[in-house]
Amino acid sequence: MSPDDKSLQAEAQEVAERLCRRGWLLAAAESCTGGWLAKVCTDLPGSSAWFERGFVTYTNQSKQEMLGVRAETLAAHGAVSEATVTEMAAGALHNSRAQISVAISGIAGPGGGSAEKPLGTVCFAWGIEGEAPQSERCRFDGDREQVRRQAVLHALQGVARRLDD
Repeated sequence: MSPDDKSLQAEAQEVAERLCRRGWLLAAAESCTGGWLAKVCTDLPGSSAWFERGFVTYTNQSKQEMLGVRAETLAAHGAVSEATVTEMAAGALHNSRAQISVAISGIAGPGGGSAEKPLGTVCFAWGIEGEAPQSERCRFDGDREQVRRQAVLHALQGVARRLDD
């Protein structure tokens, strides 16, 4: 196991412990990471006690059908936007039994970037039942795998921070 994989596993373990202490379940809504966050979570034995489900919504249509992202949001802001991930996080909560969700959408490369949204741009949102989702836009360096790995780690770190509150 690489040091990068160990850091992902350690962060997932930390999230697992915090979720279990609260008796909460996590739902993930992923686009550019393609289910990687769900894989990291479910690699841990006993993850069914705290990981409720994952939505891999790679296309705009799947974001609309599975998570209720509005066509107007996608048209106005694009799939890689804080507006879209906010709706993804809310949709993941609405379509699951989870109390907390995380959503990820980004441009991992090697193509697809623009001046406004360069390669490595990733948007995140975290939702907690009964609260408005919080979003963030980040930029990661590296190739496709490195960007995606950093996105998964950042998403897990964001869940952990919100479980501290």
